[in-house]
Amino acid sequence: MPAKAILISIGDEILYGQTLDTNAHWISGELDSLGIRVTKRITIGDTREEILSNLEEAENDADIILITGGLGPTSDDLTKPCLVEYFDTHLVRNEEMLNNVKRLFAKIGREISEVNERQSDLPANCTPILNMMGTAPGMWFERNGKVIVSMPGVPYEMKRIMKDTVLPKLASLFIQDAIYHRMIRTIGIGESMLAETIKDWEKALPPHIKLAYLPTMGSVKLRLTTSGESEATKKEVQEQIDKVLPLIEKYVYGFDDEEIEEAIGRLLSDRNYKLAIAESCTGGFLSHKITSVPGSSQWFNGAFVPYSNELKNEKLKVDGEIIRNHGAVSEPVVLALAKNVREEFKADVGVSISGIAGPGGGTEEKPVGTVWIGYSDKKKTVAKKFQFVRDRSINIAYSAVAALNMIRINLDKD
Repeated sequence: MPAKAILISIGDEILYGQTLDTNAHWISGELDSLGIRVTKRITIGDTREEILSNLEEAENDADIILITGGLGPTSDDLTKPCLVEYFDTHLVRNEEMLNNVKRLFAKIGREISEVNERQSDLPANCTPILNMMGTAPGMWFERNGKVIVSMPGVPYEMKRIMKDTVLPKLASLFIQDAIYHRMIRTIGIGESMLAETIKDWEKALPPHIKLAYLPTMGSVKLRLTTSGESEATKKEVQEQIDKVLPLIEKYVYGFDDEEIEEAIGRLLSDRNYKLAIAESCTGGFLSHKITSVPGSSQWFNGAFVPYSNELKNEKLKVDGEIIRNHGAVSEPVVLALAKNVREEFKADVGVSISGIAGPGGGTEEKPVGTVWIGYSDKKKTVAKKFQFVRDRSINIAYSAVAALNMIRINLDKD
């Protein structure tokens, strides 16, 4: 049986919705790669009773308990005193951790205070974990074959501690057959239609290879999971991928960790093409996705956000008569925007987006969620209409993904 882990995130700010808990998501993925199964993720406030009761319950139910948060130097950070109470111990100043705190303060030219020095006071029965990125050390406890680790909630501090110390130690203590995943990434097909398309292949899968459908914004990931990372295992999973690809090839843009914007960069780079964008209702979100890819400067010339009709006319030379006759959210306008931004930015591919993101601005003819997307290269200029939902942020995200998919589809035809 795989080792079981429970994650406990501590912090009122997470419960109040003021801070997004990205730590639990990241830790779950790292443990999964080791073959350690996360059975529960708990979020609690900075309250003694909650911390102690959840610790006890977690220790009874899991082999590994990983705690993040509540290790700051102020009185509202209760994790360390609760751990002292839970393990019936006392605090001892650790000179190695104190020297690390002094080093960090000296590096930024600040005097260390007694409050900061107290962060090197640790439970006597824990194994301290050096925090190279911050002043709060991690703490490792073991008893009755269980491991409890407390780490700071600052993501970059936690990740460094996990990578340097916690993950290697867990791997050595809880030796398991690693869980092997492969991901097929699809776009432009809904989950139910995808399931219908591959139902016969799915039924024929060997029982030890599990399939999961993971829908995200505008796309669906197919995850194949089995145990072990032998060459025979990898070959068997690849054989299953080879069987299903002919059924869904036109929807597949990549595999494993590749995002759609990365796939687009690869397609453009393979052709030595440059991309330019004119986006209105998305307000630069498509450009943000594009430039989040390292090396995008090699294939992305730039973007313009002509939110007003005047800018569409003055800067990208969309005929004012076309805008007046058809409206900014229309096929003729996005066709002109895509073609003109490609030419103005000296690119090989131009993409345009114009829509009604909401919540206001919709009409009976063009309700909220109406979006036109244009594509232009040296051979053709085409456009497509989409009808999304009534939520502004979702419309923006869907529009960006749809635009990326239009690039993919048209480049595949190139």
